[in-house]
Amino acid sequence: MYLTKKHVSRRTVLRGVGATVAIPLLDAMTPAGVVRASTQADPTRLVCIEMVHGAAGSSEYGAAQNLWSPAAVGSDFDLSSSALSSLEPFRNYLTIVSDTDVVQAEAFIPKEIGGDHFRSSAVFLTQAHPRQTEGSDIHVGVSMDQIYAQRFGQDTPIPSLQLCVENVDQAGGCAYGYACVYTDTISWAAADQPLPMIRDPRVAFDQLFGAGGTPEQRSAYRRTNSSILDYITGRVAELKRQLGPADVVRLDRYLENIRELERRIQRTEQRNVSGEVRALPEAPAGVPDSFQEHVQLMFDLQVLAFASDMTRVFSFKMGRDSSARVFPRSGVDRPFHPASHHGENERSIEAFAQINRYHVSQIPYFLQKLQETMEGDTHLLDKTMIVYGSPMGNPNVHNHKRCPLFIVGGANGALPGNLHVRAEPGTSMANVMLTLMHNLGLDDLESFGDSTSEFIFST
Repeated sequence: MYLTKKHVSRRTVLRGVGATVAIPLLDAMTPAGVVRASTQADPTRLVCIEMVHGAAGSSEYGAAQNLWSPAAVGSDFDLSSSALSSLEPFRNYLTIVSDTDVVQAEAFIPKEIGGDHFRSSAVFLTQAHPRQTEGSDIHVGVSMDQIYAQRFGQDTPIPSLQLCVENVDQAGGCAYGYACVYTDTISWAAADQPLPMIRDPRVAFDQLFGAGGTPEQRSAYRRTNSSILDYITGRVAELKRQLGPADVVRLDRYLENIRELERRIQRTEQRNVSGEVRALPEAPAGVPDSFQEHVQLMFDLQVLAFASDMTRVFSFKMGRDSSARVFPRSGVDRPFHPASHHGENERSIEAFAQINRYHVSQIPYFLQKLQETMEGDTHLLDKTMIVYGSPMGNPNVHNHKRCPLFIVGGANGALPGNLHVRAEPGTSMANVMLTLMHNLGLDDLESFGDSTSEFIFST
């Protein structure tokens, strides 16, 4: 721990056996005589979320019924009939981009036909066409999140983290001549370097807070349901003596949030090793059977990571292509993939729209948590850009037109919010991502994927 009489270092870390806990931004981290604003000019936090299989609103009927995005463009739009209705409380942070295409996910040659499920995820954040191979000669492109992390994530302890909620540990070839790795991740550090995604909240928690000590020591405290915070009690007390009352309250709240997250993971592990029948028998013990519970754990991890500046970049894969998972809370009892093949039947399209609506409804939990987490004079939602979309359009025909996409968060003022923009026919999603990266500070990036120009966020 680094302390001075003048201020506390932004990189203060409380270390103990099996615990390494970075702390949030405190008033004491502003040196005397330094204007606070100058210490708050840190890069925007970036979260990229893929929800697979497109949207009901990308079909002809779904588009006419506004099942994904609203009818009106501009700022006077009605979300009530759309899958985005749960975002209404955050509309001032919401930018919807409708009708962009992801051409690079299409089949380019006859032998690629049918392989849309097995290349789409690789295309989402790269906007590049994957090489069809089941071998080690994989090739696609560098993903948006990694371009950003390579520029703005190198001065954080963890440049980026990659999370998911479904199984992504397949090896070799999957189908239609594509390596499984193309469906296993959305993050690529290089054209031939896919990054593994973490499904188990315990693993992600340990990466953020549980480093240090031996595996045996970490296993010991888990068996006793003790907390990693128990190992830094003395360090916390030492730090508090250097802080003012407001900072003490802020630190206590942050540490309690870590402890509560840890308790939830512990309860999940205990339940899953109790011998009770699991809905996800193949999943690690730290993975909840409940989709919603799992997603919320992952979002809470991201909030705490941002608060402590452990990382500024997350990618989050909230589904898996061809998934047979059922989402009972959506009100639809059909498995996800069969439900996506709606046969252009109106009732079936509306049922798939319910699943889309349910998936999007997980996002406000994240937004609320970010909004409740203060950093200096503002909150983390003001400093975060969340990109949510799919590289597929109408899943019934596996096309990649009218793909769903929205951006939410203040992004340090980079986006206007309360805006729905409808792209001109044939506009590549890569144009939007290029513009977003420019807004994130990558001004020298001349192109991205198959981009042809910047995208104008106006109507």
